[in-house]
Amino acid sequence: MDLLKIREFGNIEFLARQMVEGFITGLHKSPFHGFSVEFAEHRLYNTGESTRYIDWKAYAKTDRLYTKRYEEETNLRCHLLIDTSSSMYYPQHNAGKITFSVMAAACIAYMLQKQKDAVSLCTFAQQIEVQTPVKSTPSHIHKIFLQLQQLLEKPAPLRKTAVGEVIHLIAEQIHKRSLVILFSDMFDHLTEADKLFSALQHLKHNQHEVLLFHVTDKKTEEDFEFEERPYEFIDLETNERVRVQPSQIKEYYQQYLHRFYHDLKLKCGQYGIDFVEADIAQGFDQVLNSYFVKRSKLK
Repeated sequence: MDLLKIREFGNIEFLARQMVEGFITGLHKSPFHGFSVEFAEHRLYNTGESTRYIDWKAYAKTDRLYTKRYEEETNLRCHLLIDTSSSMYYPQHNAGKITFSVMAAACIAYMLQKQKDAVSLCTFAQQIEVQTPVKSTPSHIHKIFLQLQQLLEKPAPLRKTAVGEVIHLIAEQIHKRSLVILFSDMFDHLTEADKLFSALQHLKHNQHEVLLFHVTDKKTEEDFEFEERPYEFIDLETNERVRVQPSQIKEYYQQYLHRFYHDLKLKCGQYGIDFVEADIAQGFDQVLNSYFVKRSKLK
């Protein structure tokens, strides 16, 4: 769905429901055919487990082994973290990354509600701005949708982010094992990677599961595809400006950025953190698929 249309429509809760239902319908064309509607009630079978609770009907339809979930297994606690720093409002013509993150988080919140799981929303830049309790009631989920809607209506700010500091704080506050889902472009820590890695390790040390969506406009931010003409590049978090031709800085920029992302992916792999590239031009199925797979593995 076009990001501008999402902002114009103005009803995140309705859009989230439509998008999730469309996604689930699409699963009928996947290996989950005939099974997707009930996905909240199943999880993948792990080798060595008792075969007593295998759903053989699901196996006949999907050729994959699933076991039935029981009520006590479905009570997941999930914390949705959204970076709201200035760089997340790029590209500014449609506030791309923040709109994408808000809508993706809304879809996950809707799926959590359907699974009767508890969810919390936390938005942050240099410090935590909004932090809701962790609940599963319909009224609570509705309030989260309202908070997400308000994010889309705010003007683009001028502020940096502090992903590492916020993650450390969240890790200290979460006392029960939870799934932490983070939406961020990670630009704050290009020069302070160790702080970010330490914070992610803190979450894993406290036994939390982590799903990190690295939100980017890949065409311009990673591939650096700009016409060869003079540009004024503006740092959205400091307002610093520089006028250059793209070819003058492209090679150095890409080398620097790729080195950071390589290290980030490597550290996430070492810590057992799911790292997902989320290009805003590629739609929301990439996010929903990643959440779906992660959720199916959690007991």
